[in-house]
Amino acid sequence: MGWVRDMITKAAIKILKIQPALENRNIIVRESSSFETNALRNRLWYRGEPSELEQFFKQTALDPVSKGRFWAAVPSDGLSIRKIHSGLPAMIADRLSDIVIADMDSIELKNQPDTELWNEISKDNKADKLLGEAITDTLIEGDGAFKITVDTDITEYPMIEFYSGERVDYTYKRGRLQEVIFYTDYAVKEKEYRLAETYGKGYIRYKLYDSFGKEVSLNMVSETAALQDITFTGDFIMAVPLMFFKSPKWQGRGKSIFDGGKSDDFDALDEVISQWVDAVRSGRVQKYIPEDLIPKNPETGALLKPNPFDNQFIAIGSSFSEDAKSQINTVQPQIMYEAFVASYASILDVCLQGIISPSTLGIDLKKTENAEAQREKEKATLYTRGKIIDALNEVIPQLVNTVLKVYDTMSEKNAGEYEAAVTFGEYASPAFDTVVETVGKAKSFGIMSIERCVEELYGDTWTDEEKAAEVARLKAEQSAVMDEPSVAGQDGDITDDETGNIEGTKSLNLNGAQMASLLAVVRSVKAGEISSAAAIALVTSSFGMTDSQARSILEDNNAI
Repeated sequence: MGWVRDMITKAAIKILKIQPALENRNIIVRESSSFETNALRNRLWYRGEPSELEQFFKQTALDPVSKGRFWAAVPSDGLSIRKIHSGLPAMIADRLSDIVIADMDSIELKNQPDTELWNEISKDNKADKLLGEAITDTLIEGDGAFKITVDTDITEYPMIEFYSGERVDYTYKRGRLQEVIFYTDYAVKEKEYRLAETYGKGYIRYKLYDSFGKEVSLNMVSETAALQDITFTGDFIMAVPLMFFKSPKWQGRGKSIFDGGKSDDFDALDEVISQWVDAVRSGRVQKYIPEDLIPKNPETGALLKPNPFDNQFIAIGSSFSEDAKSQINTVQPQIMYEAFVASYASILDVCLQGIISPSTLGIDLKKTENAEAQREKEKATLYTRGKIIDALNEVIPQLVNTVLKVYDTMSEKNAGEYEAAVTFGEYASPAFDTVVETVGKAKSFGIMSIERCVEELYGDTWTDEEKAAEVARLKAEQSAVMDEPSVAGQDGDITDDETGNIEGTKSLNLNGAQMASLLAVVRSVKAGEISSAAAIALVTSSFGMTDSQARSILEDNNAI
């Protein structure tokens, strides 16, 4: 039968004609929103007002996908839908900003006078609070920019402001930033105007536009009437853009943490929560009461109407049959709590994926997880935090450099170059017992010094004097253990030659180990490793001496 198969195959080849695809076919895809509309949507997610969310999504639902979203849903005539917002977007943005700001240790420059000057400018502008708000706005809208202005009527230092993405635009040339444009809206006699401030290299230009986009005179608004174009010496822009993630949709703009489908995830989460609460309301106990048993108004005798928030009941006609009984029947629908909880947990997990860990927000989706598993979940937070810190390590030094250049220009000096360094602490550090175990192993293997052990264990939680005293104590104890055999088991008085001529120790009856520890403390004081006050407190608590005895021993120049 092989010849039959071959004949059929050849016939099929002759009948089947494959035509190549059309290469010049145009496919048109219309964007659902502009950058400004997208930024506004993300801002409303952050604000978290259900009424505002519903108005926005209903007004922007122009395609079938948008119309199918929960917040754009329109109920049937005479009915209403209770829509509840989880508040999750605001929690995510605020928590990420708090984590970064809390871990920022300091901003230092090479010269101490420059550092002190920046600290004064930072204090005058409340830079920590401003930077926290800038991080939050950038996470929400995708990008933004710092604007540096001069107004000697308000302050003698440069003023730093931050404009979020919907109020700023950029001009690039061959991928290089040329201008930053800041927008400010004004309303005068029911007319709207927009001020465009163009910050370029060595100049600032002002233009005012009406609601139709037509340029008008700056005198139309009292706040802008005195503005004039400015030129200054120096090849720098008095503005610094801020961006954490690059947008795949709009070139040169940033990506919000609410982009990339997260808006639909938040919409689905709100739908699950709203449906859950609606099921709880519908699951209230219902009472079927015969008309002759329905509660009546004691004054008029009229039947009382049911209230969905208290004792809801439904009237049924009284039966006149021979064996009929007038009784109240109670019915309560079954609510599938497990299904709602599972749906909520699944959608919540999708909302947080790639952005932040549930444990960072205090959410424990699985109650049985141990501490190590919880730290593993923090990796998503660490990744996002790392991206934010990488951007800040570039932007903050640039901001400090620009602000100090502006201050030089205000002081009629040539703008200098300033190099700033930003330091950030660690986040989600391991537990203390884990650190003790790790450091202890390293010390037992002889690959870590005592000073480093103390630094790793206590870090910034102890002062330098406390750490130095701890190092001296540990060295004294360890040297005492090593020097113990040299005293040949003598527990009596130590001779002057053995003690290094320490005055006042004969009456204390110190043994060899205690004397070696005391000598170690004295050496640490002589070397300047610990202060006299810390050493006195250590000696009095360890050897039972009085303050005068300890001070006499430590101040003896012939002690060693």
